[in-house]
Amino acid sequence: MNLFDVYTLWNIEPVRAEGCRLWDAAGTEYLDFYGGHAVISIGHSHPEYVRAISQQVEKIGFYSNSVLNRLQSEVAERLGEASGYSDYRLFLCNSGAEANENALKLASFHTNKKRVVAFSGAFHGRTSGAVAVTDNPAIQSPFNGKHEVIFVPLNDIDAVARQLEKGDVAAVIIEGIQGVAGILVPQDEFLIQLERLCKKYGAVFILDEIQSGYGRTGKFFAHQHAGIRPDIITTAKGMGNGFPIGGALISPAFEAKKGMLGTTFGGNHLACAAAIAVLDVIKNESLVENAAKMGAYLLEKLSACKGIKEVRGRGLMLGVELQPEYAGLRDRLLYEGHIFTGGAKNHVMRLLPPLTISKEEVDMFIHEFTKYTNK
Repeated sequence: MNLFDVYTLWNIEPVRAEGCRLWDAAGTEYLDFYGGHAVISIGHSHPEYVRAISQQVEKIGFYSNSVLNRLQSEVAERLGEASGYSDYRLFLCNSGAEANENALKLASFHTNKKRVVAFSGAFHGRTSGAVAVTDNPAIQSPFNGKHEVIFVPLNDIDAVARQLEKGDVAAVIIEGIQGVAGILVPQDEFLIQLERLCKKYGAVFILDEIQSGYGRTGKFFAHQHAGIRPDIITTAKGMGNGFPIGGALISPAFEAKKGMLGTTFGGNHLACAAAIAVLDVIKNESLVENAAKMGAYLLEKLSACKGIKEVRGRGLMLGVELQPEYAGLRDRLLYEGHIFTGGAKNHVMRLLPPLTISKEEVDMFIHEFTKYTNK
C-alpha cells in the first residue's frame, strides 16, 4: 500500500530534534523558525516533556472517557490558571479542527440557530463544519456545502452588524490572528466591538486560538491584547508540543448535558501528561514573556532588512511579506541556509519558532535572511 498523495513535501527528513534545532539523516543541522506549523511551543524533545510522557506510558496510556481521569482535571486547572479563564470549563479533544467543530456545534445547541458569520481569508480546519467556515473553496466538497455560513471582511464591523441584525446567527468565529491568510491581525477595537455586538444580538463569540494561542503572541491568548473575553476559545497546536490534543474553553453561560459532545481519544492519559508538561515549562521558563521579548527583537531586526514589503503579527507569530523578486527566499533559506520557515498567501513568510528561541538564534536567522536579500 502507498500513501494517499495529498501533501507537497520538502525533500528533507528530520530524524532528530532538540530545542530549536533539527537534524536529517546525513547529520545536517537546521534552525527551526516554523515549529512544525506553530506546534512546537516549548522546544523539541524538552526533557520535562519527554520525562512526563515516558513516565505516564509506563503507568497507563489510554482508557476511554467512561472512567475517571484525574489528569483531565489537572489540565483544566493548570490551563485556567495560566490563561486567566479559571471560571470556564474545558472540553478536551484531539485537534484544532475538532475543537472548532465542537465549538460550532455547542453554539448551535445554545442558540438553537445554525447560521455562522466567519471572515474572509479564514482557516479553521478541515472537518465538515470547520471547513465550512474556512474561506477556501478548493478544500470544500459538495458535502460541506449545506452549512449556512457568510464571510465578511476582516475588521469591517458594519458588515458584521448587518448580519447580526437579522437575528438568525448562532455564532461569529474569528482567529486570534489569521495565519493561512498571511498573518492578518484583527484590530483591538474591532474585537471589542465584535464582542459587544455578539452580546447584543445573542450570538456566540468563538475565538479560534489554535495557532495564535499558548503564549505565541506574548499573551497567553492573542485576543487578550484587546482585553476581551469570548464565549468559547479553541486551542490545539502548541497545547501538546506535538502530541495530538485540542480543547475548547467554554463560558459558564453554557449548560453541559450528558452526551451532547464526545470523543474516544480526547483527553487521554498520554495527551494530558503532555499538556501538563507544556504548561509547567511555559510557566517555569517564562515562555510567554520570552515570546514577547524575542518577538520584539525579531521585529526590530526585520525592520532594517531589505526585500520586505511589510511585517505583520505579534510576538513569535510574524508574517514577512516579501517583495515579489524575493518570492523564492524560503527555499533558499531551507536548502542553502538550513532554516525552516512557513509560507502563506501573497509571498508571505510565516515565522513561528518555538517559544524557547534565543537572541542568538534570532541573530542566526537574520544573518541568513540578509545574506540573500542584500545581494
